[in-house]
Amino acid sequence: MTQYSPYKGKNGIKRILNATGYSIAGFKAAFSHEAAFRQILLLNVILIPISFLVHVSAVEQALMIAVCLLAIIVELFNSAIEAVVDRVSLEKNPLSKNAKDMGSAAQFVSLAIIFFTWMIILFR
Repeated sequence: MTQYSPYKGKNGIKRILNATGYSIAGFKAAFSHEAAFRQILLLNVILIPISFLVHVSAVEQALMIAVCLLAIIVELFNSAIEAVVDRVSLEKNPLSKNAKDMGSAAQFVSLAIIFFTWMIILFR
């Protein structure tokens, strides 16, 4: 017998509305509780408008914006990993540390992608 989550099962527009509400709640939680999320958001508030001011092709501009948004996605996943690890246990554990460190490493890579993408486009 397959077990289903009691939170699943909505169909159609009701499911879409619920999902939208959950997404908004996730953004609010990240903004309220995660300094790193606010910092990434600030970086996006600075870089995305700059992408409209520099003379680049539409594809390059789209890429510059996409890599900025990627960092937001990675930070949301990183924050979610940290929340789940802390929910399971606040005790120090090497597996918990590895999970949190890997999430941090993913964010480091996303920031490196922003840096190198912008440098390649702007200074080619």
